Amino acid sequence: MKNIIFIAPPASGKGTQSAILEKKYNLIHISTGNLLRQESLKDSELGRYISEVLASGGLVKNEITYDIVYKRLKESDCQNGYVLDGYPRNIDQAYDYDKILKELNQVLGYVIVLDIKEETLEKRVTGRRICENCKAVYNINSETEKPKVESICDKCGGRLYQRNDDNVTSFKHRYNLYLEKTKPLLDYYQEKGILYVINGDDTIANIANNIDKIIKEGM
Repeated sequence: MKNIIFIAPPASGKGTQSAILEKKYNLIHISTGNLLRQESLKDSELGRYISEVLASGGLVKNEITYDIVYKRLKESDCQNGYVLDGYPRNIDQAYDYDKILKELNQVLGYVIVLDIKEETLEKRVTGRRICENCKAVYNINSETEKPKVESICDKCGGRLYQRNDDNVTSFKHRYNLYLEKTKPLLDYYQEKGILYVINGDDTIANIANNIDKIIKEGM
């Protein structure tokens, strides 16, 4: 099974689609955002640096992200394919990722772009709430996704919290960074003939079906 990269702005549904692919194709879902957030919780100079950068909506230094991603992709569970969510985010990281693939004797696979409106993303980001126990995700700005009881998880009764970077100021900064840094990245993968653009404003099911068609055609 070929590896898959998702390229998309914050709150575009990368995690949701990655989970679907993980279950359907037995792929490992690797979220660089989660890897960085885990590192940010450590009481270390690196952890504090990452925490500050994430809270501001900025990008962690390329060399730090490289080390964290490389370490994860070297693990044995990645050998049969994975979904990489959130990396690379700029052209320099794309070059770094090529080096990782070469060293690990792997191929690029599919690069899937979720194209989605800014206003939709902002509502998703500012309304997102996560259960501290089971990690279920809700959105208070959506009638179909908000919890039955405010701040309480429907599934386990755990407390819902808002990530410190899920605010308007941070979102605007992250979104503008995405627009600024991603264009060269898309051109790079387009030239390689492995870039696929999907309407991210569609339903979850339709997006998943469109991704599935891409994968099956490439098998």
